[in-house]
Amino acid sequence: MRPASIHVLSVNGGTSSARFALFELGARERMAVFVDCGGIGLATGRFRANDEAGRVLCDTAGVFPDHESAARRAVDWLRACVPDLRVDVLGHRFVHGGRRFAEPVLITPELEDELFTLIQLEPGHLEPDVRLARAMAELFPRVAGVACFDTAFHRTMPAVAQMHPLPRELFDQGVVRFGSHGLSLEYIMSRLAADSGANAAHERVVIAHLGCTASMTAVRHGASVDTTAGYMPNGGLMMATRSGDLSPGVLLHLLIGKDMPALDVNRMVNFQSGLLGVSRVSRDMQELLKSADTNPHAAEAVALFCYTARKHLGSLAAVLGGLDTLVFTGGIGANAPAVRRGICEQMEHLGIRLEAGRNRQNGAVISPEGSPVTVRVVPANEELVVARAAARVASESLFKD
Repeated sequence: MRPASIHVLSVNGGTSSARFALFELGARERMAVFVDCGGIGLATGRFRANDEAGRVLCDTAGVFPDHESAARRAVDWLRACVPDLRVDVLGHRFVHGGRRFAEPVLITPELEDELFTLIQLEPGHLEPDVRLARAMAELFPRVAGVACFDTAFHRTMPAVAQMHPLPRELFDQGVVRFGSHGLSLEYIMSRLAADSGANAAHERVVIAHLGCTASMTAVRHGASVDTTAGYMPNGGLMMATRSGDLSPGVLLHLLIGKDMPALDVNRMVNFQSGLLGVSRVSRDMQELLKSADTNPHAAEAVALFCYTARKHLGSLAAVLGGLDTLVFTGGIGANAPAVRRGICEQMEHLGIRLEAGRNRQNGAVISPEGSPVTVRVVPANEELVVARAAARVASESLFKD
């Protein structure tokens, strides 16, 4: 029997974090509580919980050796502090679904085994995702789980946009451009349609999801047509510790010219490059912005981040044949006015203009009235997209009338 409302615990794992959001979805959508376990694998971490109004319910230090311990801590707190806790279905974000998974699906042992075979595509994220799913299944043994995939949004890209200029047999074997941040993009498009109508959601849109991992995506008629992220999410834009796109010659030089082991090259381009590598100071954009006036390396890291994003923005506008809407989201995109300004400057030829006051205040619309391109700021909400998908799959598969 289908219940009047479905209670979904949305699970979103990162390389060093795990977030849990409890939703009630029915006649209205309500997030009851949000739990964030940060600093997983570090000497000290942080446990935070907020209610639906954003009020802090708990904020304390914590030690989380792994994602499983974070899951146990979060569930223990929920069971102790949420009256009449009810969880009908678990919704999980997975950063990669390979070529096969283009829709949310029920989690089975066979699915988990298949996802483990994809871990090489994004080991920093996908392995914690799978481990979180297994830990939550142990904590809620009678509750079904639903897997939602970041790469699914990009399966609409034309074949030519998914290809690399490599021998065709590699494309046939699955070496394609998969994209990233699809759940965030799905939320942005739903917000765009709700705020500005279906016509705006079907225009030429570029979404810049800028955070520790960053990507830009060109969307036309509500579907992804190209993106900066490639075979793995570490391609495209410069990121917190990832290099983004590199000339193949650089990698060949490291592997052959400098005789670096492949694992060392992997460590360099994924964990020692990007903002951290260029600045030699920090991977955190806010810290770099604070020190940019006195530290030239920090200033260069910020400038290179903006310059790289500006180049990709121009190329995506070319793919779309112009631009109607530019959306900034993610931790940097939604909270760093200086970065948005650095990306948008010198882009007037595309119709991009910023209104300085609105930009400083992180306004919902930061372009002037009548600007040819509407520039928006929308905070990310992947957890809600996961909850909606999990409720839909549960309604179709588990709670049939």
